[in-house]
Amino acid sequence: MERQIRITGKVEKISTEESIAYFNSRPDGSKIGAWASPQSLAVAGKAWLIETFDFYRERFKHGEIPKPPHWGGYRVKPFKVEFWQGRPSRMHDRIQYSLQTDGKWGIERLAP
Repeated sequence: MERQIRITGKVEKISTEESIAYFNSRPDGSKIGAWASPQSLAVAGKAWLIETFDFYRERFKHGEIPKPPHWGGYRVKPFKVEFWQGRPSRMHDRIQYSLQTDGKWGIERLAP
């Protein structure tokens, strides 16, 4: 697809209350997936993931699915966003938005 977006900004962990509110807005399958998946860690295989998912689905089948203790969110407050679109002969499109001191976004084209 030859497309990329690069975001530069400040990252902050959101509060437990915000994490709970967001977690509770998600579909049940996504909530169970949050319990079942040790995100980004190596696992024994697809069968292990399915078994773990099934374990938690059974565990929470009769009630509310609480937010796992390890689960939370982050907020990115961007001050620069670049959109890159690949083009032939390296004549790529690069459009950059930069937050200005007045709070408005400036737009400029960057050389490929």
